Amino acid sequence: MKMFSMLCTILLLCALTAAQQKKEPTIDQQVQNLLKKMTLEEKLGQMTQVDYDAIKNTPEDIVTYSLGSILWGGNSEVADLSAKGWAATYDSLQQLSEKFRVKVPILFGIDAVHGHNNVDGAVIFPHNIALGATNNPQIVERVSMVTAQEMKGTGIHWAFAPCVAVARNERWGRTYESFGEDPELVKTLSVAHVKGLQGANLADQGSALACVKHYFGDGGTTNGKDQGNTETDETTMRKIHLPAYIDAIKSGALSIMASYNSWNGNRMHGNRYLIMDVLKGELQFQGFVVSDWNGIDQLSANYKYAVEQSINAGVDMAMTTSPRGSFNSYDKYISVLKELVKEKTVSMKRIDDAVKRILRVKIEMGLFRQKYSDKNLLVEVGSTAHREVGRDAVRQSLVLLKNEKNLLPLSKNAKSILVAGKGADDIGIQCGGWTIDWQGKSGKVISGGTTILQAIKNTVSKETEVTFSPDGSGADSGDVAIVVIGEMPYAEFMGDRDDLTLTPEDALIVDRLRAKGIPVAVVLLSGRPLIVTNVVEKSTSFIAAWLPGTEGQGVADVLFGDYAPTGKLPHSWPKTMTQVPINVGDKEYDPLFPFGFGLTYSIEKATK
Repeated sequence: MKMFSMLCTILLLCALTAAQQKKEPTIDQQVQNLLKKMTLEEKLGQMTQVDYDAIKNTPEDIVTYSLGSILWGGNSEVADLSAKGWAATYDSLQQLSEKFRVKVPILFGIDAVHGHNNVDGAVIFPHNIALGATNNPQIVERVSMVTAQEMKGTGIHWAFAPCVAVARNERWGRTYESFGEDPELVKTLSVAHVKGLQGANLADQGSALACVKHYFGDGGTTNGKDQGNTETDETTMRKIHLPAYIDAIKSGALSIMASYNSWNGNRMHGNRYLIMDVLKGELQFQGFVVSDWNGIDQLSANYKYAVEQSINAGVDMAMTTSPRGSFNSYDKYISVLKELVKEKTVSMKRIDDAVKRILRVKIEMGLFRQKYSDKNLLVEVGSTAHREVGRDAVRQSLVLLKNEKNLLPLSKNAKSILVAGKGADDIGIQCGGWTIDWQGKSGKVISGGTTILQAIKNTVSKETEVTFSPDGSGADSGDVAIVVIGEMPYAEFMGDRDDLTLTPEDALIVDRLRAKGIPVAVVLLSGRPLIVTNVVEKSTSFIAAWLPGTEGQGVADVLFGDYAPTGKLPHSWPKTMTQVPINVGDKEYDPLFPFGFGLTYSIEKATK
């Protein structure tokens, strides 16, 4: 009798569980239920993303227009740049979604392109070009996983990353945002980046939404011009620039950013064939497409026509960045789009499709259940464990290009070491662009981290005398000199350069030290290969360190033999500007260093 009673209880529990599961609506049902409740105005609000700077003085508009998304882009920042300050601002803004008639959470995005790089005290990781040099999907996944966790600590849950451009011309100011010149390398590491950000489940505590960008062909513009024209046939376009999108979508990417560039004269933001037919049709992309910063505006001087063309081409969410009342502000965008719908120039079917895609992603992210910042993750921002991941990424990314007379690894017990160059004691130069400021800047731009000079001092013995001379003057017969030179920080557009030659001031430091017979270990900080042929010839050893971020200790690890270099060039390295662009597979291919090149050494010497 007791067994029968237990069996009945089990059957009853199973029946109740089955009933509960049956009652739980599917994601599609949840989307449809929300859509049925929404007015046209509320739907258009979901299709609108507003920059924080445009809304911070009129936060009531978030509720008035039922805005679906807020971003921090470029130099848009909160008053308190600490992790706690970001979390407090995020929570206060997200709380306004509770006042919506249909309580849909707000989606918050930010350019977390090499760590949570707008947050003071966050770990700044090497830029993508450096991660490309690791050719290691595991470290890329770990880096993006930490980035997601630091983002979620501040509440922000959508990273405008990874950039999956295949950079084919080093003149381009965004070269460092690309993993490299090879489609296969970019594809492999882009998948790892998406997996690291989004985790096993997009609704998990430490997961963030990836935004694969910029769709597509931005790395192939003529002369490497940012926002320029990619002039090539469709077969080449697909072969070089599309593979990373295909695999990123297969890996679960649910948002994609349209690109500023044109393809054979047609701007991507209005290219219905590539967005609707290829991306959403052929590739079966189920997520949503967001415009780039005011990208819709570039389609036409006639704003109404620009909106019509872009939305009909398949852009689902418009990134608007101007305050209310401006020519291209969020209220203007909503008003114009409403007119287009009433005129039936943009169909309700297209509106509903866009909103469904946005709502589906918000549900999959778990925003309806957990929409506020995570205090457990907040305390981990900039933690020692996270910095160790950054340090590991740095040392794996360094590429040893020359090591004459086996200068490296340097001895930790050297009598004296001269450290020179503007980048040696400058965390801002180490990090490059997209670090607190949009374009980045030199100096102490962010708290935490270690400069290369400090890392050297941390590594050598107490008996070793370390002298710092920015211009290399005052050097005598020291055992060795470490010269840290390269590019000043920059970002998109402003980073385009016609001449990639190293500055005369940097080259002079090497000349000065060589004239005194001092062995010179050059560490180059740059977002791309530079024209350094003469400097390489005059140096004793030469390391391409890219833009390593805050964890300069990883550079010292390689200099002094705590880690033997494993990095390989993700770009072919030109001898002269006349060779640019140069890419592996070219008919005439004679670079200074080929794609995939990278030396190593034995670490035995470092222990002596």
